[in-house]
Amino acid sequence: MHVTISAKHMDLTAPIREYIERKMARLPHFFDRLQEIRVVVERIPNGYHVEVLSDVERHRDFVANSNHRDLYACIDLVTDRAVRQLHDWKERIRGAKKHIRGSRRRG
Repeated sequence: MHVTISAKHMDLTAPIREYIERKMARLPHFFDRLQEIRVVVERIPNGYHVEVLSDVERHRDFVANSNHRDLYACIDLVTDRAVRQLHDWKERIRGAKKHIRGSRRRG
């Protein structure tokens, strides 16, 4: 899995980059068909905006966004949202495979 981190209107320091990489390393635990993760960190007037695009096999990219005054809190929020999206998608796929046609009883 490849992680791409970019910034708009700011410079990324090494600790911030490492923090993002550590947080994004959690995502493959929830869905193993991740091909690429793109993280865009942007400085906005009232704080920060972080966007995570998760490229998943056989599906459109999942997009998670977060705004917050604190950059680290913003990264935490967007990671939680991305985890939730991937977990829900994995459960949806598993549920579709478990459904057997004609298994419902009619009465």
